[in-house]
This record gives sequence, C-alpha cells and structure tokens, in this order.
Amino acid sequence: MSMISLRLPKSMYSDLKDVAKIEGVSMNQFVTIAIAEKIALLNTLDYLGKRAKRGSREKLLSVLAKSPDVEPEEYDRL
Repeated sequence: MSMISLRLPKSMYSDLKDVAKIEGVSMNQFVTIAIAEKIALLNTLDYLGKRAKRGSREKLLSVLAKSPDVEPEEYDRL
C-alpha cells in the first residue's frame, strides 16, 4: 500500500470529517472511495469516447431502417 500526504483547506477538512462520519467510514476510506469513483468515471468517459469513434451515422441509420415503423405501446409513450 502506498501513502500520500494531502494539504486541505480547513473548511474542506471539516467537511470531509463530517461527511465521512455520516457515511460511517474513516476519512481515509472516504477519500479512497472518492478517488476510485473519479478514476472509474474518467475511464468510462475514455471507453465511451473510443466506442463512439467506432460508430457511424450511416450504420445507425441502417439499423434504424430495419426496425418496424409502428406506434409504441401505451405504456412506452411519454
């Protein structure tokens, strides 16, 4: 396990302490989870960006053209 040292403004430290207490975890656990969530978000955005580049409007329209042109069921209407 690695260690890092953080310098936080007093207000942020106080907020961190309060939120971690409400969540029932240590401040270390809370920060670790927050970092993991941010990394997961960035990785997801990167993945979706790469996937989007592989697609094309023409392919989408081709797939949509194959679907029947019918009204949605009552429970699917907005």
